[in-house]
Parts: sequence; structure tokens; C-alpha cells
Amino acid sequence: MSCNVRINEYSKTPKYKQIINSIISGVEKGTVKVGDQLPSVNGLLIKFDISRDTIVKAYEHLKEIGIVDSIPGKGYYIKSTNFKQKAKVFLLFNKLSAHKKIIFDAFSQTLGDQAAIDFFIYNNDFRIFKNLILSHKDDNYTHFVIIPHFLEGGKNASDLINQLPKHKLIILDKKVEGVVGDYATVYQDFEADIYSVLIEALELLSKYQKLKIIFPPYSYHPKEILAGFERFCSEYAFDHAVVDDISVEPIQKNEVYINLMEDDLVTLIKRIKNLGLKVGKEVGIISYNETPLKEILLDGITIISTDFQQLGKTAAQLILENVKDHIANPFRLVLRNSL
Repeated sequence: MSCNVRINEYSKTPKYKQIINSIISGVEKGTVKVGDQLPSVNGLLIKFDISRDTIVKAYEHLKEIGIVDSIPGKGYYIKSTNFKQKAKVFLLFNKLSAHKKIIFDAFSQTLGDQAAIDFFIYNNDFRIFKNLILSHKDDNYTHFVIIPHFLEGGKNASDLINQLPKHKLIILDKKVEGVVGDYATVYQDFEADIYSVLIEALELLSKYQKLKIIFPPYSYHPKEILAGFERFCSEYAFDHAVVDDISVEPIQKNEVYINLMEDDLVTLIKRIKNLGLKVGKEVGIISYNETPLKEILLDGITIISTDFQQLGKTAAQLILENVKDHIANPFRLVLRNSL
């Protein structure tokens, strides 16, 4: 049986990589068997109107990784389907931050020398996200690991993500409605997470009269956070509010503020200090996402946070173990003096 090589003239992926991808894909799917003959160099040259060097470069790479061998005068054939290809990862983050660095470090350290990582940032911009996906979806990556958070746009993100091969896809940090197929994900359950940790903090929260969550209208944070917050406040009879802009929000005694953005935390602390209010006694603060600074700031800021290190580690383990699980990442409350 002859191996079926496909080349897309409109793809930005180099043609030699497309040849490699075609044959590796056949091996992975089981449609290519040991002993199968590869198309001849002359045959591909005529069929696709490409250079001899391009074809030979692809076949020689396949020889190097142990899939293909050649016999003088007879051409190339499949030598083995029992090979372990070093993972090549397309890693796409929405932004650079202290928290994303924790994920990246845990991810890369867990993979070690078992993978090469190409790292991309799209700055929460769906247009850049789309261009990066479309430019690289046909490249010779073994895995596509993406964090899908957008400031605006992204309503059709699932249509775009569905163009990626599902056996290579790992979605991090959040689930994306509409993505179908057998893929892997490590996600936060945003609504359940905030609801459960607020219950855990119920005794301390009961000192205050009102809970406020700072949630700018153009935030990339999932709306499920608000759903969990409002569910808690309703069930436990807390007066509550959603704050669009903390820089103009009236701040009064006996209120607790939950912030998601680091800039909002800075603004909040400055305003509380200017009003002469005591944090942890007259006004409470709960901040999303742990950082070393929050351990010492104001004698300790109470945080609610997913385990970013575990998220990166779990994502790497999904690659190393070649599994397609859907795993909820751990979420925790750390009580400090700000509450």
C-alpha cells in the first residue's frame, strides 16, 4: 500500500513539513503500516510541482526520527510505526503576568527535555489569536496548548478552535463552549470556585454588611465569577454590588471588596488609606490570584486563587501521558489580615 501525501498550496506551512505531517498523521491514525512504500521522489515532484530538495528533506527527516528507511534503487518505505516523537508544542497565552509565568515554568519544567516549546502571546486580542491559530494550525506541532481569554470578540472562538486537530489540543484555564471532539483541558470552574471559597470564609465575612466585587465591563474574566458571587450573596443574605470602576466607587465602613485585577487592588488600597479606614477591621479585601507581595502587603492580603503551578504541571502531564482528560484545577482560599 502506498502512503497518501497531501499538500495544501494555500497553507503557509512549508511543503516539506506538510509531507512530514501527512506521513506522521497516517502513522498516528494507523492507516500507514510497516512496509508501506512512500511515493517516489519523482512522483511527488510531478504531482505537486515541487523541488526534489523539498521532498528529500522531508524523507530524510522521517529517516532521522526512525519512521522511514530507504533501499537504493527501490526508494523509501515505512520502517517502523513504534517511534516516540519528541513533543513539539505550540503554546499560546493571552498575556504575560506573574501568574502566567508560574504556569509556564511548571509546564516547561515538567516536560523537561521531552518537548520543544514555541511560545506565543496574543494580548487578549481575538484578532491576533485568530491569526496565530490560522498561521500555525497546519504546522508540524504534536500539541496545541492554548489559554482562551479575550477582552472583546471571541464569540466564535469555538469555530476557530475546532479547526485544530483534537488529538493534539489542550485548552487551559477555562472551558470553551462549542468545542467538540476528544480533546484535553485543565480548567477553572469559575462559578463553583468562588461560591465554595466564600462559604469557607463565611465566618469572617459575617463581620461586614456588604460585599462588593470589582468587575470592569471590559474585563476578560468569565462572567461565571459573577454568577457564583451573586449565588453566594443571595443564599447567605448578603447585601452586595458589582463595581464597574473602583476609582469612583464610594467606599464605606463594613464593606468587603473582591478584586480581580492588580491595578484595581492598588487603586483600592490607596483610596482606603486616604480615607483613614483600617483594612481587616473596617474594610475587608479579598484579592484574586496569589503573588509573593500579597503575603506581606498590609500585613497580608487574603487571596482566592487557582493553583497556577499545578495547572502548568497537569497540562504537561497530559502531554507526557498522552491522555485526553478534562481536569478541574484546584482552587483555594488563603486567609490573611485583610479580612
